[in-house]
Amino acid sequence: MFDTIMGLPLHPLVVHATEVIVPLAALVLLGAAVWPRFRRWAGLLPLLLTLATVVLVPISTESGQALERRVGENSLIETHSGLAEGLLPWAIAMLVVAAALLWWHWSERNATAAPRAPKWIALALAVAAVVATTGTTVQAIRVGHSGATAVWSEDMAKTPVSSGDEG
Repeated sequence: MFDTIMGLPLHPLVVHATEVIVPLAALVLLGAAVWPRFRRWAGLLPLLLTLATVVLVPISTESGQALERRVGENSLIETHSGLAEGLLPWAIAMLVVAAALLWWHWSERNATAAPRAPKWIALALAVAAVVATTGTTVQAIRVGHSGATAVWSEDMAKTPVSSGDEG
């Protein structure tokens, strides 16, 4: 199911979407957590982007496993696969923080007569957002770097340089 689309491996296509959406979701969530004006403007955007992240990460992982069965295993691919398995928990953490942030923001907006929530809640959500977004971003970079290394290390070593390409 997650092997090919129109004859092309699905993994490179999905991975590029994942590597754009994951840092974007992290950036938007972090902005919403620490900047009230941005939080009011963003509304559902942090939750929707983190939800897209939680959907894309397993699709990337499954399509990567299908590609691995097709091309075979080596130590670089195993390293990449191992790192990729660690991205989903971070993505889920971002989704939880985004949902809590949205709930808190809506309860604050609708609390006209009731007393406002304590400031520590905003601080705790901001700290949770910093931890979740940092962990997610670092893990996504590690996964992406190991994947690029697995793809390009052998191919680049085998590609001869023609005399017209030399500087």
